[in-house]
Amino acid sequence: MTTRATLCYIVKDEKILLINKKRGFGAGKWNGPGGKICAGESPAAAAARETEEETGLRPKNIKDAGILEFYFGQKEIPDMTVHIFIADDFSGSMTESEEATPGWFSVSDIPFSKMWPDDKIWMPLMLQGKRVNGAFYFDESMDKIMDYVVKEA
Repeated sequence: MTTRATLCYIVKDEKILLINKKRGFGAGKWNGPGGKICAGESPAAAAARETEEETGLRPKNIKDAGILEFYFGQKEIPDMTVHIFIADDFSGSMTESEEATPGWFSVSDIPFSKMWPDDKIWMPLMLQGKRVNGAFYFDESMDKIMDYVVKEA
């Protein structure tokens, strides 16, 4: 069964909000705030909720930035379908959570070497204001991309 999840990137004043995951899927990597979509919850509502839970910041002006599918190993259906969102403002105060340590990075200095390998492929398109659809096929270890397809939607 495919896990439905979200990622939400707040980009303001040439800075992007990322989190360093402390536990669970993606632990030790920098990523956008996000997580699983609850039953009956819209992807945008899940993105806002997860961002606030993980960072203390409530994204404003959320826009749909695309959908990515992730396959880990030889599979017919994706392991994860991730709805991507971008926001240009926020309210609240940044705080560390049990799950993640948030941090702001210059858009020109995103730490791609400490992130999932797919991020450097699709994130530049998102940051140019494009909506992205993609599929990434990882090896069993989830460390190496075997194949991918990315297109502007």
